Amino acid sequence: MSIAIANKQESGATDHAVVAQDKWLAARKSLLTHEKELTRLRDQIARERRALPWVQVKKNYVFDTAEGKRTLAELFDGRHQLLVQHFMLGPDWEQGCPSCSFMSDHLGGMEPHLQHRDTTLMAVSRAPLAQIERFRRRMGWEFKWVSAFDSDFNQDFGVSFTPSQVSRGTVPYNYTTQAFPAEEAPGVSVFYKDDVGTVYHTYSTYGRGVEVMMGTYDLLDLTPKGRDEHNPNWPMDWVRHHDRYERAAAKPQAADGCCHAQG
Repeated sequence: MSIAIANKQESGATDHAVVAQDKWLAARKSLLTHEKELTRLRDQIARERRALPWVQVKKNYVFDTAEGKRTLAELFDGRHQLLVQHFMLGPDWEQGCPSCSFMSDHLGGMEPHLQHRDTTLMAVSRAPLAQIERFRRRMGWEFKWVSAFDSDFNQDFGVSFTPSQVSRGTVPYNYTTQAFPAEEAPGVSVFYKDDVGTVYHTYSTYGRGVEVMMGTYDLLDLTPKGRDEHNPNWPMDWVRHHDRYERAAAKPQAADGCCHAQG
């Protein structure tokens, strides 16, 4: 029995190549070449994203906030840039989407840094404000979260659908028409307000694009097991609200009213 095989058996490791340090270093440097290519491609895409044309937001959207009624322009809180998480929490839902909650768990540490880069961050849902506040308190979040209950903001930015749209089997989502099992969907939108107060829509991303908020995935991608997801129809079926993991069933079950598309 070789030392490598013995080490794997003793440690309980899965069947994986084990080599000497010099061979590991050669393989690591080879991978580093591809990682640098990805870094440069990411930078290029970021430049192309910033170069996209803008659309002036002419509709007067009004939201319910803890401070009262606020327009979209007022949500910027004195800054030029606004990042919005479209959080899946419908008017009749008892709790927020677990996957959207997974996203929001990453926001607290980001917020002060974003603010110092002229960017305000918040979540927007179609649920009434009181419903939002109950769930926010349960989860222990402190970021701003406002209600678009009396607004067509969510519909206009492609993350809420009418019952008739859902019943037809396809909805307009992620820049195409596709099947979607719920009336709410995830997304991230970006807005800019100039010095005279004009607001522009600069970018929105949906489906797997919302992984930009999921730093946990970036860390899991560094590990030997990776994301360890095996359900092609619902890869995030393992995700629970962070206060529910101990009570999670042994066999993952679909979250109520929640689906993050993988397209």
